Amino acid sequence: MNQYHMWFNLRDTRPPADVEFAKAVDAYLGHLKSQGKIESWRLSRRKFGFGPDNMGEFHCVVECVDLAQLDAAFGVVATRAGEVERLHIPVYAAVTDFKSALFRDFPDPERG
Repeated sequence: MNQYHMWFNLRDTRPPADVEFAKAVDAYLGHLKSQGKIESWRLSRRKFGFGPDNMGEFHCVVECVDLAQLDAAFGVVATRAGEVERLHIPVYAAVTDFKSALFRDFPDPERG
């Protein structure tokens, strides 16, 4: 499994903006999941302010079976058209200080 990790802050963290953001992420990533473009995802928020400041208050992980599936997801999102763009706008517009990384399960299945 490949995991695309994202750390970020929100432009506005005041209620209800933070909850509206979570609903927008659910709609957006739920749409990609329903299309088979991702396997799963999770959104989390730093608790009690614990954690490095430079990593952001929020963390989102998107899981894909392999890099081909992740590339297909990026390909759909990159079109910036249709339903996926409509769902992406409220997510992207709410985020600042974005950082990302790509991880994989270890050891690799290929290495047994």
